[in-house]
Amino acid sequence: MPFGLTNAPAVFMDLMNRVCKPYLDKFVIVFIDDILVYSKDEEEHGKHLKIILELLKKERLYAKFSKCDFLLDSIQFLGHVIHRNGVHVDPTKVEAIKNWVAPTTPMEVRQYLGLAGYYRMFIEGFSLISKPLTKLTQKDKKYEWGKEEEEAF
Repeated sequence: MPFGLTNAPAVFMDLMNRVCKPYLDKFVIVFIDDILVYSKDEEEHGKHLKIILELLKKERLYAKFSKCDFLLDSIQFLGHVIHRNGVHVDPTKVEAIKNWVAPTTPMEVRQYLGLAGYYRMFIEGFSLISKPLTKLTQKDKKYEWGKEEEEAF
């Protein structure tokens, strides 16, 4: 990164998204400096890797070989476990949510909802379930933890 560049991770993320744009969500996902290439089989994976590595080389971006993993059956990536059977929630994150100590302030409720809310796509009716907790975060409401909030939690 050039010296003096503010917000360097966001700028680099933008660069990586522009470089990989033709292939994003087709067989590649990029998050800052993590590149995930996914394929149906080994032959297709070889082709996908070659495309991405040549694309990076063309843009004078290089992958550090010691930080690369190839042909994995499953991988943890951004709080998910990705494998041949699809995308699932990382079990360690589920445990963190289950073992969370009951919040005592609106800020703690926001923190809890932030983590739990990240997985809302996996929880049917999440917004209805979390409504009592969301109400606790409102500025003009008094913080009162009751039965309804405990059940939602």
